[in-house]
This record gives sequence, C-alpha cells and structure tokens, in this order.
Amino acid sequence: MIGITLGRYFFTRYIVLTFWFFVGVAAIIFIVSFTEISGQLGAAAENSTRASLLIAALQTPMIMQQAVPFIGLVSGIVTLVALNRKYELVVARAAGISAWQFLTPICLGAFAYGLFTLLVVNPIASTGFERAQSLETEARAGGGQGAAAAQPVTPWIKQRTDEGETIIGAATVLQQGIELVGATFLRIGDDGDIFERIDAARAYLRDGRWEIADARKIRDGAPPETVARMEIATNLMPEYVLERLVRPEMIPIYELPRKIAAARSFGLRADAFATHFHSLVALPALLVTMALIAATVSMRFARMGQSATIILGGVLAGFLLYVVSVLVKAFGSAGLVPPVAASWFPVLVAGFFGVTFLLYKEDG
Repeated sequence: MIGITLGRYFFTRYIVLTFWFFVGVAAIIFIVSFTEISGQLGAAAENSTRASLLIAALQTPMIMQQAVPFIGLVSGIVTLVALNRKYELVVARAAGISAWQFLTPICLGAFAYGLFTLLVVNPIASTGFERAQSLETEARAGGGQGAAAAQPVTPWIKQRTDEGETIIGAATVLQQGIELVGATFLRIGDDGDIFERIDAARAYLRDGRWEIADARKIRDGAPPETVARMEIATNLMPEYVLERLVRPEMIPIYELPRKIAAARSFGLRADAFATHFHSLVALPALLVTMALIAATVSMRFARMGQSATIILGGVLAGFLLYVVSVLVKAFGSAGLVPPVAASWFPVLVAGFFGVTFLLYKEDG
C-alpha cells in the first residue's frame, strides 16, 4: 500500500508540473491574442495598446479552457516519464507498489485540476470574455471601425407581433442577450416583403419592447433617416434571445442550470446549453481519463532518446479523444444525441480503454 508521504510526493509533482504548463500556455495565448487584437485595432483607437492588453487578458481564460485537457495529458506524460527517468517508479515497483497505487495520487491531482477549471477558471472566463467583447466594441467604435466581429456568423431570430414580423440580427451580443451591438431589424409586411430596414448601433431588450439607439431607417423609395432613439414592440423573452443568440460558453456554469430550466419552460430545447453544461461537469472525469491515457504510453521504463516518441503517441491519443468529444458534442448541441450521452460517452469509452490497457499490462 502506498504511503501518505509517497502519495503526496506524486500528487505534488503532478500539480506543480500542471501549474507551470498552465502558466506557460496562458502566456503564449496572451501574447498571440495581444498581437492579433492590436493589429485589428491599429492606431485608430485611443490607447489601443492598453485596450489590446486588457482585452487579451480578459479573453485568455476562455481560450485556456480549450487547452485544459491537453495540459492535463502532457502533465501526466511528463510526470511519469520524469519519475521513470529518475528510477523512482522502478524503486516503487520493487517495493511492491502497483501501478494502480502510484497512479491514484496522479488521478486525484487531475481531478483537482478539473475542479479548479470548473469552479474558478470557467466563471472567470465567461465573465471576462463578455467584458472583452464590450471593450472591443467600444474600442472599435472609438476608432471608427464599427462593431466587433466577435462571432463568425451573424445570428438571426424572428419575432411576430401585432406590428408584423421582424427578423433581428446582431454582430455582437452582450449581457447574455439583453444588449445587441451592430443590430439589424428587417421588418416584413403582410405581403411577405421587407418594407423597412433598421440598422442600430445598439438595441436593448426591455419588457415588451426593443429600445434602439442611433438607428438608421431605410425604406423602399425613401431616403435614409437617422433616428437617435426609437422602440419596436416585441413578445420575446430574455431566455429565448439567450438561447438563440448567445454562445453557451459565455454563461458561467453556476448559471447554466437556471438558464436551461427557464428556456425549457418556454418550450425551447436548449440542447446546446445542456450539452455544454454536462461537458463541464464531465471535465474532471475527462482529465482523469487523460491521466490514464498518459499512463498507457509512459509506464514503461524510458531510456534516453525514447521520450519524444512516447510523448507524441500520448498527444495523438489525446488529440483523437478531443476530436471525438467535439464531434459528439456537436451532435448533442444539434439535438441528434441526448446531451448527457454526448458529454459522457467519449469520457467513458476512453476511460475503459485506459483501464483495460493497464489491466492487461499490469495484471495480465
């Protein structure tokens, strides 16, 4: 049976390596984000350097969430390879300690790393990313560049009221769907044709109405008209706008269950939000699975010159797991697969693979 001191030593080695990998990857992401944002803002925006630094810092936690599984995988591989190189695992095996015993503290470290990401990084990332979008929008507006293109495709929703149908789109969505930046309202008449287009700098969803600021109205056969403020009736609820326009990643995990329940109470499926929520809940288990995958490629004693091949094999295995997870998650978001199954199926399959491989290698 592994002792407390040895178990704490393995746990600490994994946590320390994970911490430094996390810091290093965050620094690289910050530098790349700052370079890209500063190039987009240019010198037109006032204090563009300071704005770029702040926006890059706020966006970094959101991007870091995508790198968390790979950091856990590489940390597990490097930890085990380093322990092998120093003959520490050899001595532990000679003392009668099985692979399951010295892998337990490493798996606990991976689980703790997942909980940290879930409870600390995720809320910071969601809040910071929304704030970064707001700052980028203000910086671009100050530089005369228009709204930030925060989303690859402009999302659209349709509403029907006593005033007719209106199709609504936005370049950027803030405050979890309550505020639209770079909004467009296409009003449709009874004959099915668009009779009016309204381009607004900002639009705010209030109780029973859209409050539109700095609008430009265009009607067929009439010159464009600039309106400082106007209103359009709506029967949309914030939960509906949230489900249709806001990316699930922008909602902190502690708010997701309430948002999902509210959306479903209005008859919306909210599959994307449910899939994202279950994927976050499954993250600690996914990192434990990554630790098992790391063990499958680095348990053998590694002589000089074999480390690169070992790490490459583990990274490829982790990358395959990540691709499958993203693919199944897309099916869950589209409603083709139940969200729980879409989130947990890759984790369970990879976990069974790791356990089976280790059972074969250790116990025959």
